[in-house]
Amino acid sequence: MRRDREQRAHRLLLAVCALFALTSLALVPLGLRLGWDELVYASRFGPFAGPGSGVPFSAPRTRGVPLLLAPVATWSDSAVLLRAWLTLLASAALYLGFRPWVRAAPDRPEAAPVAAGLYGSLWIALFYANAAMPNHYTAMGATGAVGLFLHRRPTARACAGVAGGLALATLMRPNDGAAVAGPLLLATALVPRWRSGARAAAVVTGFAAGFLPWAIEAYVRFGGVRERLSSASEVQGGLRLTDSALHLFTAVDGPLLCRPCAGDGVRPTALGWWLLLAVLVPLGLWSVRGLRRTAAGGLLAVAVAVSAALPYVLVVPYTAPRFLLPTHALLAVPAAFGVLAAVRAARRARLRRAAVGALALALAAHLTAQLTLVSSTYRVQESARRDWVRVAAVLHERGVRAPCLLGGNTSVIPLAYAAGCEPSPRGAERHPTALVIRDAPAPAWARSWTRAPVPDTYAPGWVVYVRP
Repeated sequence: MRRDREQRAHRLLLAVCALFALTSLALVPLGLRLGWDELVYASRFGPFAGPGSGVPFSAPRTRGVPLLLAPVATWSDSAVLLRAWLTLLASAALYLGFRPWVRAAPDRPEAAPVAAGLYGSLWIALFYANAAMPNHYTAMGATGAVGLFLHRRPTARACAGVAGGLALATLMRPNDGAAVAGPLLLATALVPRWRSGARAAAVVTGFAAGFLPWAIEAYVRFGGVRERLSSASEVQGGLRLTDSALHLFTAVDGPLLCRPCAGDGVRPTALGWWLLLAVLVPLGLWSVRGLRRTAAGGLLAVAVAVSAALPYVLVVPYTAPRFLLPTHALLAVPAAFGVLAAVRAARRARLRRAAVGALALALAAHLTAQLTLVSSTYRVQESARRDWVRVAAVLHERGVRAPCLLGGNTSVIPLAYAAGCEPSPRGAERHPTALVIRDAPAPAWARSWTRAPVPDTYAPGWVVYVRP
């Protein structure tokens, strides 16, 4: 009986992953130009290097994403092909992240595909499915590692999976890897059912494997771990105690990067996900309270989810909705318990049709809000990234060609990449070849330069200044 339920859950999980890929392809076409962060990662490879000699790879960035891109980016400069590959990779990661939960929650194997569906329906996950960004893979590495950690026996296969998931999460984002590994190590020490040297070794090995490349690069490029952390803090505006919790809450509907976040609001429809979590997570934990293994797994998922969110709540002075993807993925598990409990309750209710209808209405409202958000985000990004090409065209018309140095007050890296120039570092003593300013006056030293407004842009106010 249990085996049949697990097989059905497995088939449903495969269907959810396929639907995730198809929905992403429909709502975020493969032709979308590479974004700012994506260009940084893709330009590690010759086909995407561009005419300039290189896009800066700053201290906070890791080599995890370039590793994902390598099978395509080493030989092709096609963004369409790269995004197609990443869509397949993201769907496979979704499967591997939630597959362990078919057995990790032995009394609720159906929770795995439901949780994958909840997470995969989020606009953030759908938008980044074909993106060269680390957060989805961090989320799936963390979710898979926690699921395998919960298996009854710490077999060699399960421990290898725990180590692999943590290595992936840490390779993508070392701070997230540490936030996931910490609660798991504590669990091996404090919870008798999980007290196992094999489990602890798997956690330590996985984190170490993912952290080692970052540490080696820290010594090679920055002079040490402390120096790299200091440089990363400077790039990110100074890591310190912050009040980012509200900003993370409002960023659930965007923008993709909120820096600074003053005045950022949130659309009421986007609050539906937070409301669902507020209802479904407690309901899910309550519904499995008598099922020891399943209940313990739900509680551990919540603990790791909170731990993964804390760095962004406490010390990062800006925010982006993708930062919480690991938290959303892990909370989707107890939320799935809640969905299953609600379905069972609706079937037993006196007004069965009304109860089922209410559940269907809530699901439809959630999906409508999420699909609308991903569609609108795509339109905004497609238009905004087209502006980079328009700015580059004006620069070329004014005679700016490689080799050149480009400065500006916003989006300097993607603008320089589009124009075939080097981005001018902040505070550089050398004046750039050209300057791109948006919604601001030019610095005093550039006011005598040739001025050219950029026409027909999505975001108004772009002006190019070219050195005589």
